[in-house]
Amino acid sequence: MSQSIHVLHTEWSDGWGGQEIRIIEEMCAVRDLGVTVSLACRPEARIREKAREREIPVHTLPFRGNTDLETLWKLIRIIRREKIDIVNTHSGKDTWVGGVAAKLAGAKFIRTRHLSNPINPSRLNFINGLADYIFTTGESVREDMIRCNRIDPKKIASIPTGIDETRFSPACCDREEVRRELGILPGQIVIGNLAVLRSFKRHDLLIEAAETTLKTHPDLLFLIAGEGPQRPKLEESIRDKGLQKHIRLLGHTEKPERFLRALDIFVLSSDSKEGVPQSVIQALMMGLPVIATDVGSTRDLYTGDNLLLLPPGESRKLQQAIESLLCDPDRRRKLAENARSSVRNYRRDLMAEKIYSIYKTLLKADRVR
Repeated sequence: MSQSIHVLHTEWSDGWGGQEIRIIEEMCAVRDLGVTVSLACRPEARIREKAREREIPVHTLPFRGNTDLETLWKLIRIIRREKIDIVNTHSGKDTWVGGVAAKLAGAKFIRTRHLSNPINPSRLNFINGLADYIFTTGESVREDMIRCNRIDPKKIASIPTGIDETRFSPACCDREEVRRELGILPGQIVIGNLAVLRSFKRHDLLIEAAETTLKTHPDLLFLIAGEGPQRPKLEESIRDKGLQKHIRLLGHTEKPERFLRALDIFVLSSDSKEGVPQSVIQALMMGLPVIATDVGSTRDLYTGDNLLLLPPGESRKLQQAIESLLCDPDRRRKLAENARSSVRNYRRDLMAEKIYSIYKTLLKADRVR
């Protein structure tokens, strides 16, 4: 019988957002193909419990910094004891200790770069160059790392997060039932955003755009799903503007497909750091008209007639785009008709197959089935 591939993922972050969701979904997707997966993270990391919910073995380590020798030696022992074939790192701090541990223990080292903000190009920041392979979540991120960080084009690939097209489908649930649960009035147009409440997601711009739009469309409802450090600031802004009845923060949702099913228009307002945003792929799979800012690799999703792509950081442009769709139901309908088919190559199974193929290439095909 051929030997299974064992991949250990490392993650320093203690948050729960697109990056951490991608890690868990990727691990589960390749596990469906026969790969053995495990995770190393900090004890307080939220991804720890999420992994355990999906029956993924977890090792808890300090990950105190780039030169954390305790974590380094413990990782080496784990790699050797459990016969890890590949160590796949994700954030900066765990990439240093995880990458060096992989090299010292004789495992392959894959680095995944999730964000689109530039990486320090100094030659002292050499850890990415040590990787046997690099995954990025968008083409622009890949191109930047080749150009600015001197990464060999043969050792890096853009593999956006794959979405479960069965889960994220207009047929996933009853739209009217979900809208009733959310207290949406019959016939009310709902504009929504799904994102962790972090500063670069620029919910403040969406709130500004909503305030202006509501002057001419007072019956609109804006729903924001997600949790994060910006919540108090956003709540204060909504309260100061007197928009509590028109803009609601729903908090984290475990069922984003149900939230999206309730919407009429989806908006992404980020100004930086995005790879290919999972929420935009999800909204398109749900057949929604989408307005998104042209940041990171969001443009990878744009086909010309499936969404509106705007310059980032401008609430006025955001407001104008929302207004244009509100005043043109035919355009909304056309975007919706083109949405789902435009992301057919962003499926979860395709992501897993691409990653598995690279695993086999790195380890040599005769080692695996």
